[in-house]
Amino acid sequence: MSAPVFPPAPDLVAPKRALISVSDKTGLVEAARALVAAGVELVSTGGTKAALAAAGLPVKDVSELTGFPEMMDGRVKTLHPVVHGGLLGVRDAESHAAAMAEHGIGPIDILYCNLYPFEATVAAGADFETCVENIDIGGPAMIRSSAKNHGYVAVCVDPEGMAEVVAAVAADGGTGLALRKRLAARAYARTAAYDAAISAWFAGQLGDAWPDRKSIAGTLAQTMRYGENPHQAAAFYRTSEARPGVAGARQLQGKELSYNNIADTDAAYELVAEFADQPAVAIIKHANPCGVAVGATLSEAYDRALQCDPVSAFGGVIAVSQKLDAETARRITELFTEVVIAPDADADAIALFAAKKNLRLLIAGALPDPLAGGEVFRSVAGGFLVQSRDTARIRAADLKIVTKRQPTPTEIADMLFAFTVAKHVKSNAIVYARNGQTAGIGAGQMNRRDSARIAALRAAEAAEAAGLPHSLAQGSACASEAFFPFPDGLLQAVEAGATAVIQPGGSIKDADVIAAADAAGITMAFTGVRVFRH
Repeated sequence: MSAPVFPPAPDLVAPKRALISVSDKTGLVEAARALVAAGVELVSTGGTKAALAAAGLPVKDVSELTGFPEMMDGRVKTLHPVVHGGLLGVRDAESHAAAMAEHGIGPIDILYCNLYPFEATVAAGADFETCVENIDIGGPAMIRSSAKNHGYVAVCVDPEGMAEVVAAVAADGGTGLALRKRLAARAYARTAAYDAAISAWFAGQLGDAWPDRKSIAGTLAQTMRYGENPHQAAAFYRTSEARPGVAGARQLQGKELSYNNIADTDAAYELVAEFADQPAVAIIKHANPCGVAVGATLSEAYDRALQCDPVSAFGGVIAVSQKLDAETARRITELFTEVVIAPDADADAIALFAAKKNLRLLIAGALPDPLAGGEVFRSVAGGFLVQSRDTARIRAADLKIVTKRQPTPTEIADMLFAFTVAKHVKSNAIVYARNGQTAGIGAGQMNRRDSARIAALRAAEAAEAAGLPHSLAQGSACASEAFFPFPDGLLQAVEAGATAVIQPGGSIKDADVIAAADAAGITMAFTGVRVFRH
């Protein structure tokens, strides 16, 4: 439809009436009292009106405007022409002014509405009917009406927005157009996020994993100095997913996290969570692990993880699986580290880190569950990809031994450890591991043979740095996150010193690879599960 021609909106609107209907009443009375002091009439509904009246503030029930009582268990109270006319009317347009006068519609200059707590209700595990009743209808309708008519109406969807309006009224006697535009943009973002949450929940209730339309909503947590590179702008948004990790962690010290810090910290914490039942440490550099280990203590696990590739660990991100103790913290401070993330930390560990002003310490409260479902996203030109989180977990009973030689119990444990780590390494990935410690990691190569060579080189260099007589890969298990397309990658692992190999299998050359393993006298297991990570 063609747009009507309206007079320009005024720069300043001195408010005379505010409609307030909120579920979250944080700061409500203080804000309302400031409006009353500025001569603003208050109109409200239900529990909000009761809270204002209890505070001794003059407040009019919305039914006094509409002439209709609240009905249908509160489903209908603000869906009325007097309300929406008061919000949508263009005061300086003759036809709008005439309609408002004819039908007794008074203008509403401020709307404060923060919606029924639908997201919180779902998060609390409420039943279907309770969730449905917490879908706000009148609130989003009023917010959208007010935002559309931002030329005259200041719309607030949170206490922060209300505080801005109160401050503007106190300082300038009214709300400026620039402020009203910013509030309108924030309002539409809120209703979009609200509807996204409802649609996602409804799809989940129907078992519809891939609905025709999918929306993603987030709340700004941090604007950043730059993204992956200084010429790229970036910001960090939190979603409603209740998963322990970098998004919900408390930062105890250090400067703000960068884009790359956040990406690496997430990768580190998701990896170390695979070993939640024991002291474990993962060291990440550029989204790839450069050392992972378990130990009798956290400090031992750290020493073993660092031994794998101490060169790459410099300037890395460290994740630990248990409460950070002073001894482990002391060991970490001997190496330049960007970020440490832990479920918790004791007072002595925190005090040790306090002397390292550039080291960031994050406390996440708990470890994420590697077996819990969820979705991960990636943007592409003109769209985005969505997939379920990789919850693959291979156990000894899942292994199919395809060689003549059977693995020892120790080799089985090493294979499972190596394959678990390989799940978190960029493809093509090769991981050598022995006794709960990565010996060498080859990541992100275009062919699997080169990944095996790089992993072997790392294992040899680590052994030399530690003064050991042979490569760390000697007697190790070698994991490949996808099948070996040819025997050459496997033979590279044999040359490095691996005695056991774990891989998904499924290549048309499987028979040749198995024959090569038998000829070398090693044992090999197929998982039947590929764990690509792109």
